[in-house]
Amino acid sequence: MEEKKELWAPFVATDEGREKIWSKERSFAQDVWFRFRHKKSALLGLVLIGLSLVFALAGPLMTTRSYSDQTLDYVSIPPWFRVYTMEDGTFLYLTSSMRPIQVAEDGTLGAPLVRIQDDMVTKKITYEYGADVVTVDYSQKPPAILDAAGQRMTAGKMVWNKTYPLGTDNLGRDLLVRLMYGARISLLVAFVAAAINLVIGVLYGGVAGYFGGNVDLVMMRIVDVISTIPLTLYVILIMVVMGQGLHSIIIALSSVYWVDMARVVRGQVLSLKGQEFVYAARTIGSSTGKILLSHLIPNAMGPILVTATMLIPSAIFMEAFLSFIGLGIPAPMASLGTMCNDAIAALRVCPYQLFWPAVAICLIMFAFNFVGDGLRDALDPKLKK
Repeated sequence: MEEKKELWAPFVATDEGREKIWSKERSFAQDVWFRFRHKKSALLGLVLIGLSLVFALAGPLMTTRSYSDQTLDYVSIPPWFRVYTMEDGTFLYLTSSMRPIQVAEDGTLGAPLVRIQDDMVTKKITYEYGADVVTVDYSQKPPAILDAAGQRMTAGKMVWNKTYPLGTDNLGRDLLVRLMYGARISLLVAFVAAAINLVIGVLYGGVAGYFGGNVDLVMMRIVDVISTIPLTLYVILIMVVMGQGLHSIIIALSSVYWVDMARVVRGQVLSLKGQEFVYAARTIGSSTGKILLSHLIPNAMGPILVTATMLIPSAIFMEAFLSFIGLGIPAPMASLGTMCNDAIAALRVCPYQLFWPAVAICLIMFAFNFVGDGLRDALDPKLKK
């Protein structure tokens, strides 16, 4: 027993030792990243934002089509459809405009058949198909394809549209290409508007919070006046005065959305300007601008980043809403809002045309909200473990 006791010695704990026992030494940035990456929703949002940027920026460079290219032979063709199998093994697809199109086995669209006769009395359209003919009977619902013997054919095999993976719209434009350009426009508007709002809101709120008194009173009453006007109505009025266009949307959003940022920064500066490090900076003769830009705003960067991240999905939704009601991006330029607007007319017949831009808007907004929620938790020192 005596030999075993000699192997043990009392543990002497120091302050430095206790810190090493309970937590690994990390810088503030490392600690923020540690808490951020342990939140799965925040990492998912970050991945979605990265994929959205790659899709919007690199996607158009990988295709020869443009957002305005029209192919009227391929109007409103869905991303997947059923085909009619002919006797020679080829496939035909009947479009919503009742025009048969040849389809390869892998789903590549071929040439449409040539119309020979349109009998409006019997409601039958005859098309040339090699040495034979096929007839589209639209007297019944749904329309049917009749072979050369007049026998009704049955659509069976399901085929994925290889030529247009996401289908085409009512003008024969590639929805995948338009989705790329639409995401680019929406993200551009959101990031530019958020950057401008960040600069205006931080400077305005910082000055109001630092000087206080009558300066703060006057500046924040201006913010209250702007806040009393519904933001949507205010943006629409600016758009009506300035007209449609990308620059009009950016100016309209930049002139309104900074009020929330100004309030956040003002509150942070008011709580920080009484701290000892601010008095020390004044004692050594630092200027007001130096104290504000080098001491107060950097220490309030956590709430500022979270607010800026939350402004981006709000700006994306506002741009999509303006484009949807016809006050945003003019035709034929594509944005997620204009794509939704174009799809409303054919919602019952071609619901996929609304599905893709709606999903894109939802994913982008969820992604930025997830990242903002993760930043809020990661930048809060009270959540440090």
